[in-house]
Amino acid sequence: MKTSGLRPITRVPTWERKARCFLCVFGILLSVYALHVELSKESNPDYRAVCDLGESVSCSKVFTSRWGRGFGLVQFLVAEDHFLNQPNSILGIIFYTLQLSLGLSVSPRAAMLLVLSSWVSLAGSLYLASILLFVLEDLCLVCISTYVVNLVLMLVNLKRRSGLAVAREKAE
Repeated sequence: MKTSGLRPITRVPTWERKARCFLCVFGILLSVYALHVELSKESNPDYRAVCDLGESVSCSKVFTSRWGRGFGLVQFLVAEDHFLNQPNSILGIIFYTLQLSLGLSVSPRAAMLLVLSSWVSLAGSLYLASILLFVLEDLCLVCISTYVVNLVLMLVNLKRRSGLAVAREKAE
């Protein structure tokens, strides 16, 4: 076994830590706002969210639609009011918290989980974007912002995974 004098990666690069922190905190804030809008609209039908800019630019219309909970799919498996049929924003809060906490680890397993969860989030984003565009025919600025955050997080996670692979190769 040859030694190259390189040490294994023991900490997350500063650029990645800052980017991940910004993206995850922004994602959590977007998700918390989406949850606030949905709950406010459910308790007060006259509630008007800041992101409701017009008839076809309305985030509350999207969040309170059937696709705003369990991606519109869970209700086919359980009752509409079942605890598993949670708002998508709750899933977003869980996802961004997972991304933030797993991002602290430099292990290859954590890097793989980050990438896998990002693929799931991108698949969900594409699905919900198609619902937004073709079914609801709406423009939801909060939704689009989360799709962008998910895409950039995927790029950060792919960079992490490839950086770990290169470091592993150099160490061998």
